Amino acid sequence: MELDALDRAIVKALVADARSTYAEIGGQIGLSAPAVKRRVDRLLSSGAITGFTARVEPSALGWTTEAYVELFCRGKTSPTEIGLAVSRHPEVVSACTITGEADALLHIRARDVRHVEQVIERIASEAFVVRTKSSIVLSRLIDTPHLRDAAPTQ
Repeated sequence: MELDALDRAIVKALVADARSTYAEIGGQIGLSAPAVKRRVDRLLSSGAITGFTARVEPSALGWTTEAYVELFCRGKTSPTEIGLAVSRHPEVVSACTITGEADALLHIRARDVRHVEQVIERIASEAFVVRTKSSIVLSRLIDTPHLRDAAPTQ
């Protein structure tokens, strides 16, 4: 779906504060609340907006340690197979296939380093995993889990 300037402004307002009312967003971009609602409904039904969530500080839930783990897989392991296997581990908060030597990159959140080690051991025991390479996060320099703007930069 192609987003026009008003759609992009709505998305930007929702990214900044998903709890904004339609009237507040409308006031920012020059539309009525019903017009904003219609556009948000259309953006949801088209899949341009995939949902609304609450951001929670991981340490508030006891997840104080995070790591990135590269997976090196046997033969022609499919992305689907990797995804199914790692999705069984609640500590894996994201996973993607990547270019380079590794086949996939996992982002893990855990209680502590020992917990990270246990998760890596469980994942490494999957039949298709040849080896792993991990890096523990010391500090986050930038943490922007959403789009900074509703349009890519040129």
